[in-house]
Order: sequence, then C-alpha cells, then structure tokens
Amino acid sequence: MATYCLTVARLQLALGQGVRRLHVSAAFNAKAKVSMSRFEPSNYVNYEKLNENVNIVRKRLNRPLTLSEKIVYGHLDDPVGQDIARGRTYLRLHPDRVAMQDATAQMAMLQFISSGLPQVAVPSTIHCDHLIEAQIGGAKDLARAKDINAEVYNFLASAGAKYGVGFWKPGSGIIHQIILENYAYPGVLLIGTDSHTPNGGGLGSICIGVGGADAVDVMAGIPWELKCPKVIGVKLTGKLSGWTSPKDVILKVAGILTVKGGTGAIVEYHGPGVDSISCTGMATICNMGAEIGATTSVFPYNHRMKTYLEKTGRGDIAALADDYADLLVPDTGCEYDSMVEINLDELKPHINGPFTPDLAHSMADIGATAVKNGWPLEVKVGLIGSCTNSSYEDMGRSASVAKQALDKGLKCKAAFTITPGSEQIRATIERDGYSKILGDVGGMVLANACGPCIGQWDRRDVKKGREEHHRHILQQELHRQERRQPQPHTPLSPPLRSSQPWPLQEPWISTLRLITSLPPTERSSSWSPPVQTSFPSWILTPGQDTYQHPPAEGGSKLRVGRQPHQHPAAAAGALRQVGRR
Repeated sequence: MATYCLTVARLQLALGQGVRRLHVSAAFNAKAKVSMSRFEPSNYVNYEKLNENVNIVRKRLNRPLTLSEKIVYGHLDDPVGQDIARGRTYLRLHPDRVAMQDATAQMAMLQFISSGLPQVAVPSTIHCDHLIEAQIGGAKDLARAKDINAEVYNFLASAGAKYGVGFWKPGSGIIHQIILENYAYPGVLLIGTDSHTPNGGGLGSICIGVGGADAVDVMAGIPWELKCPKVIGVKLTGKLSGWTSPKDVILKVAGILTVKGGTGAIVEYHGPGVDSISCTGMATICNMGAEIGATTSVFPYNHRMKTYLEKTGRGDIAALADDYADLLVPDTGCEYDSMVEINLDELKPHINGPFTPDLAHSMADIGATAVKNGWPLEVKVGLIGSCTNSSYEDMGRSASVAKQALDKGLKCKAAFTITPGSEQIRATIERDGYSKILGDVGGMVLANACGPCIGQWDRRDVKKGREEHHRHILQQELHRQERRQPQPHTPLSPPLRSSQPWPLQEPWISTLRLITSLPPTERSSSWSPPVQTSFPSWILTPGQDTYQHPPAEGGSKLRVGRQPHQHPAAAAGALRQVGRR
C-alpha cells in the first residue's frame, strides 16, 4: 500500500497538482482491486466499466444524467446501440448481483436447476427470513421454525452450496438489512425477489424488486429487461431535528404522490437536506418507495454513506467510492420528469393510514381526524422493527423514549414487540443495554426475521371473527396493508413510526408513548426527543456466525437434498427429482 501511495504521489508530481484524484485512481485501479463483499473476495467493484458506459451514453444523449440514469445506463448490455427513452423503451441490463428471500427462492432455485447450468453467473444469496412465525419470543420461535421448515431450509442450503449461492441461515436477519450491511454499495445494480429490495438505495445503490423468473435470468447470465424508468426528483432542503425523523420524509412523499404516483419511475432524492439524514434513515425512505409504486429509490453518495461503509467493515469500498464520487451523484443541470420539494425544517411528525399508506396526517391533526371518521381508538399492539426500520439507530431511538417512560414509572399496558433487523443488530443492542430497556418497559424481542411485518404472526390477543378484531395496531412500518395480517378485518394504521393515542393532540413519537399508561394530561414538553445515534460508540458486535459460504472448490459433486418424512411440502416430488441430479 505504501508503494502504491508513493507511486501515485510521483505521478501527481509529474503531471501537476491540478490532476484530479479520479484520473489518478482510474490509472491504478487494476492494481487496487476492491472486493464487492468480504464473502466474495474474487468479485470486484468495477467503477471503471460503469464510468466507461456512462460516458458513452452521456455523449449519445448529449445531456447531463441523473444519478439513477448513471447507474442503470452504466449496466447496459449494449451502451452504444441501446435505444434509450425514459418511460418508453426497454433496456437490456446486466445487474451485479441477486438476492432472494426464502419464500421466493424455492421456485427460483428449482428453475435455475432446470437450466442445467453448473454455477450462477453473478454473485447471489439466499436469506431465510420469511418463514419464521412470531409467537412467544426470539429463541423459541426460531427453534420452532427450524423444525417446521427443515425440508425447505435443507433444500435451499444444499442448492446454494451446489450452485455457488451464499446461504444466510434462519436467524441471520431480514434480507434487506443483511444486504445493506454486507452487499449494497454506491453504484451497484442489485435485483432481489422481494418488493422492498429498494432499501439498498440508502447506500447509493439501484436495488429493484423482481419476480423469481427475472432473478433466474440474471443468475443464468441472460440480459435482464427493464422498461426505461422515468425519474422523479425529490429535493430536500433544511435539516431534520427534534421529533421529526427520516420516516416522516417518505410519509410526506406518499401523501403527495399516492400509492400509484411512482409507478414506472425511480425516485431520486437530492439537495442539501440529504446530509442531515443517516444512511439507515435513507434506506428506510427508499424501502418505502415501494408503497408509492416506484421502481426503486436512491440517494446520492455522501459522507453518511462513507461512514456506514466504514462502520460495517467496508472502508476500502468507501475509499474507492471517494475516488469516483462524481460518478455517484447526479450531473449538474440534469432534468427530472417531475419534482417534489420538501423543507425538512418545516416537516412535522406524520402518521399514515388506516388501510392505505398514502393517507397522510400531521400528528397534530390525527386525533381529531380519527374521532371525526369513527376510527377505532384503542391500541392493542405496538410493533417496532421490520425491514424498514430495524437498524441500530431505530432501536436506539425507541430505547431512548422507553428509558424516559421507565424513569416516569410507566410500563406498557398493551402488547409491544421488537424485531431486530439482523443478528449483528440483535447482538449489539443486547450488548449496549437497549434490549434490557425495551424488555423492562414490557416489550418482547422477537427473532431476527420479518415476523409480524408480513403477517407471519401467531397473534393470540384476539379471537378470529369477533368484533375484537376492530382495533388498531400501530406499527413502525408504512407498508403493512390489512391483507398482510393473519387476522382478517384488522384495520391497520400503518405508519413508519408510531405516535400517541389517537384522541390526543401532542406530537409524541414512539409506540411506547402510545401503549404505556401515560396520563392524557401529560404534556410532550416533559419528554425529550429520542437520541440520534446511528452507530454505537464502538464497533458493532457480529453475534453468531449464520452465513454458509459456497464451497471454494465448487459444488459439482454435491447433491441437492431434502429431509424425507419431515413436513412434506407440495414440491416434495420435485425436490426428490432435484436430489437425483
């Protein structure tokens, strides 16, 4: 490394001090290869190719490009000949990687196996997060899921090993949090078999949710088709502060654009306000772009992303991204198909719903609105955590308010669950005392999985078919529609953040405020806004090792298996045939 730095210094001296760092880095990039992930040391970040394609397209179109255009067009199969017209033509692309959750990975892997190919053509991973039912607590729920789903997990693990796919075991965490921590990086094009794959846009990635067949095409090395997206610009000015959080940004955007407003478009956030939002906060905003129909959402590379990369052990990618910073932000003068502007100084805490995520309300108005419309007022359950907001920052904000509740002698009077986004987050909040605080106030920590967020929840506080269903669940998610809950007719208020009991008028932020026995006369001035801590003061704790590497020597001699006589699935016959391949 010292030799490399000395060589760079000599080249700068020879060419003059005015030479841009970008050009120097490009000259030596072949020697300074950076792995896309620590799990895949032989697959490298290729900003040179991305930059080359972007320059070709920019010259062809003869105009500045948005950030999303740079990343998408930079992955074109034929940047010279591809017909490019936003909203009209179909692009042929080569994504960098594929990610699959366990519910959709089953059919995708069966389809890939039927192709006869020996290995996947791009880095791919399977994440076991959808089949773990929330019931009585993290450890017991996880053990039960491993038993019930043993056949599925064995198939996916053995198929991954045989065909070169990384396998994240049950208990690893939610697919989108795992991607953010390990695989997303500025400029990458990733497709995932889950609607909230756009979560990775918080790290400057273009991450798009697709069906299993699309994932198979990419894993097989076939160019993937996408209708050329329009680009919606969201300009952020001002600065987030106080009780207002990143979740309020997407709640506001959802209210403006509605559930169909982003269809066929990429939502691209930009402006000076971006720098006041943490990387995981930006991920939350991008994650929920799925609820306005957007193809995906993305933020430009900045110091927040650099810090997140460094804190998650990817400082080498951050350094390389610094070298190519101009490539990872929109061109000056680029044009958007439409524009939304939000002043973060004026943005107030919001709550969205019930029944639809684009029904946005200011917290100051929700109480009167609920009474006027006859919406249920009793809160039965508070849920904190999901793929949307289960980061260290989200857990810390909740614990900050929970600590204030405990100091006031308050405890939960309704059910309250906490879902860490990954094993790393679970281990770290346990180490730092957040889990104890949340438990002391009456919460229950669930497994690192989707759980209640997707309706994978054995809810026992209500009986099916009874009027008791007509209560509100306040979640820290925007996207959980009524159809996703295991009990029919449960009307949801699906905000990304929770608030106070509906009849009240104070802008309180946490579910804990809502489900504790807080007197109606208590004023919000006696509470402090939650502490904004994106990362612990020292390193994250990795927790248990839950990743299965594909064998280095390849899987040609391995068999794809299932466990006979244990919970036979509908696809058992197909799995037997696969096992004989």
